[in-house]
Amino acid sequence: MAFASGNIVASQREILGLGVCDLGWAESFSLAEEVATMPFGQNVIAFLDARNANRLTWDAEYRAVLERQIVMPEGSGLDMASRMLHGKRFPARFTGTAFVPALLTYLATPMRVALIGGTSQTLKQAAAELQRHTPWHDILPIADGTFDRGESAAVMDRVRAARTDILVVSMASPAQEKWIDRHAGAGDARLVLSVRGLFDVLANGSRRPEAGRKGIAARLARKADLAAPLLLCHALRHKLARPKPVRGPAATAKAGSI
Repeated sequence: MAFASGNIVASQREILGLGVCDLGWAESFSLAEEVATMPFGQNVIAFLDARNANRLTWDAEYRAVLERQIVMPEGSGLDMASRMLHGKRFPARFTGTAFVPALLTYLATPMRVALIGGTSQTLKQAAAELQRHTPWHDILPIADGTFDRGESAAVMDRVRAARTDILVVSMASPAQEKWIDRHAGAGDARLVLSVRGLFDVLANGSRRPEAGRKGIAARLARKADLAAPLLLCHALRHKLARPKPVRGPAATAKAGSI
């Protein structure tokens, strides 16, 4: 199973009917770099944890949005679901809050990176932290997450005016994925990263070295862990509902008739 968009192809593994990338860290960085340096087009990378994976079972709009995006697995719950459905864990266990700074470090070519989300304070602190971390990129805080959603077109006008290569959106999930799907287009940025809680983690990290691990990131992890048992129930139901392969003479006859 593979995600394909233009020249971009990424190996995937099905979780509750949704394709989730089964790439390692190096492969994921290479994929993101390829997207970010394309001369045209746009791809969105989103992160799916157990809590949002459970949402796939009843939120049809959210599922449709993720089917148009490149989805990375986040947290132990997705690993457990993969093991149940496919007999193996994902090659890498991602968190969006770790992926973005690491990706920006990996990208040697200077990029213009626009930020949307967080509070006014955390947006400013996150931008300063990323600029300190990767001084060869231009980090551009565009709008905090409190902007009037009726002004979304104006916010994206500012993204385009900034000649953005990479757009990072950090708002509540799944609202951020749906907002990106509605408002971000090919002329805005070639790569969009949808990462819940990123600016809070970066802002906390800029104030206290341990805060990134012990603050909001830890709370998000606990929420994902609480959702993991429910995800396993959904995964088991999904597995049992799969059509069983036909074996024996009937399968041979059918194959020979094609």
